[in-house]
Amino acid sequence: MRSLGILVYPNFELLDLFGPVEMFGWLAEVFELTLIGPTAGPIRSNMGLATVAEMAMNERTAFDILLVPGGWGRSIPVDTDALLPWLKEAAQKADRVLTVCTGSALLALTGLLDGRKATTNKALFDWVASKRPEVNWQAEARWVCDDKYYTSSGVSAGMDMALGVIAEVIGQDKAEEVAQGCEYIWHRDPTCDPFARTHCALGP
Repeated sequence: MRSLGILVYPNFELLDLFGPVEMFGWLAEVFELTLIGPTAGPIRSNMGLATVAEMAMNERTAFDILLVPGGWGRSIPVDTDALLPWLKEAAQKADRVLTVCTGSALLALTGLLDGRKATTNKALFDWVASKRPEVNWQAEARWVCDDKYYTSSGVSAGMDMALGVIAEVIGQDKAEEVAQGCEYIWHRDPTCDPFARTHCALGP
């Protein structure tokens, strides 16, 4: 079993979290999933629905895989350091760290992405990049892997990245099986990013 810690915080984006979790959740015999928040209990998403953090951040920092979703637009907690010490410690301990959408801004603020390639939601690319210019931000990428750090573009891209990680960890055939079971069209090429130009991340 591999432990998968899923960070959840107020105004998180629903699909950023539950899209990848759906993919890993199909493999309950391989991945043990835990939702972890600033406090245990209900945490409300950007769309009003709440989910329940099973434990508080001060209860655990060690997971094999760490997943960090993004939030609604600029509502992620980048202007406070409340999450960052925990996130940095948990990320350093993890074998793999995955961020979806603007979740890469949170990880970047720990300094762990400095000098590394990373990407984010293209609609908010400039805003995220401004939070940590020391990162080698990739304007065109569905997702990026640099060492143990995986960062994806916006929202649905997290599912493609999750399947890519599943393929690495337990094999391409199993990832294909999960995608088929979910009736999901998996975008396997991490360099194919049709939204980069749509959102002007690449300029005119």
